[in-house]
Order: sequence, then C-alpha cells, then structure tokens
Amino acid sequence: MKVKIKRLSPLATLPSRQHSYDAGYDVTSVEEITIPAGKWALVKTGIAVELPEDMEIQIRSRSGLALRHGIFCLNAPGTVDAGYRNEIGVILANFSQEDFFIHQGDRIAQLIFQTPKHPDLIEVNDLSDSERGLGGFGSTGW
Repeated sequence: MKVKIKRLSPLATLPSRQHSYDAGYDVTSVEEITIPAGKWALVKTGIAVELPEDMEIQIRSRSGLALRHGIFCLNAPGTVDAGYRNEIGVILANFSQEDFFIHQGDRIAQLIFQTPKHPDLIEVNDLSDSERGLGGFGSTGW
C-alpha cells in the first residue's frame, strides 16, 4: 500500500518509524514554539497526505514526552480523515508545572495508519441484556 505525502515546508521531515516493527510513524515540528504549563497549542508538521478512501490516520502521544515532560496529544487519538488534504497539525497539551519548548525537528507525536469500520447503523427500541447491563463508569470497581 502507498500513501502520498507532500512537504508543505522545506523544514518538514517525512514521518518515519524508528524500527521496522514499530506501529507508529514519528512526526516532527516545523516550528519552534513554547507550550506554557497547563496550556495547549497547535503544532505544525509541514506535511499533508492523500490517503486511500478506506484509511485514516490516528495521531497519538509519544510515550517519552508523556512520561518525562507531561506532554500529551489533547484529543488523542486525533483523526486525519481520507478526504483531508491540508497540513497535519498536532494539538499538544502541557500537563506539567513548567513551560515546554519545542524545537524545529523535534518528534512530537506518532501517526498510526488504520482502516476504520463502517457498519450499517440500525435504530431499535430495545437492546439485549448483557452481564454488565447498565453499569457505567466505575461499576466494576476502582
């Protein structure tokens, strides 16, 4: 399978996997930006893609940024739909107590290529019972 990718900036780096068996493609920043403590920002990647109709990209946090610095993708996983052709941006949130500076070229997130399911939705008046039933958040314990 092939996915077309376009650099929108000469500073853009093509997404890449660090190891051949990695699921995620690291994506980098084309800008230098500070995310203040407790705030969030849209970080530009300088790339756009043309996906096949049956594909999406999920944008996920990098575990190292999350663990070491409290930096997360705010709407994780973010979704890039097949029809989107504009620049891929990453909404990063800083959950730490310190401002976080992103350098041009820093790896900021990972892209996961997926094939979404599109079931036919059928409206009904009743749903069948299950073992969990109507139990909601925390119903199985903390």
